[in-house]
Amino acid sequence: MRLREFLEITKADLYRYAGKTSLGAFLFHYILSLGFRYTVWMRWCALVHAYPIARVLFFPFAWLVNRHQQIRFGIGISYKTQIGPGLYIGHQGGIVINEQVVIGKNCNLSQQVTIGVSRRGERAGIPTVGDNVYIGPGAKMFGKIVIGNNAAIGANAVVTRDVPENAVVVGIPGKIISHEGSAGYINKTNYNAQEKNK
Repeated sequence: MRLREFLEITKADLYRYAGKTSLGAFLFHYILSLGFRYTVWMRWCALVHAYPIARVLFFPFAWLVNRHQQIRFGIGISYKTQIGPGLYIGHQGGIVINEQVVIGKNCNLSQQVTIGVSRRGERAGIPTVGDNVYIGPGAKMFGKIVIGNNAAIGANAVVTRDVPENAVVVGIPGKIISHEGSAGYINKTNYNAQEKNK
């Protein structure tokens, strides 16, 4: 990650919370939206780790702050995890994501979500989550599966198989109940369009 990319991704993250990217909005949500504050430090760790000098001078402090927030907020997402712009963490607590997971843009993560590895069987591996995916409270996803764009994973669902685009999955094991997708759950995603209109 480079500085320009960090700034653009952080603005996209902020836009998901505030619908704007002003300094006032940043300060407001940095103070009051713990998920956004965590995301800022997680992405800052990725930035300073990418530069050899910054890695020596700034990364240890950034990592300590991020680690403190992991413990305090109950969010276990590594700075190494590939997460696209527009991440929205609605409520902190009990979020655990394997660092090899890949998540697309405009993802909503709820509390008690686990996205992890499966180490045996035909689906051994790590999930890949597409763009504009809503993941409800308590949802679990394991193994080498693909969650398609615009999918919605319901509360407490356990997903161990691929989910097609626009699917709504609920239950244990997760089953598709409709193809209405994440529309209505994923909001404030037009950051790029807003920037072009400036």
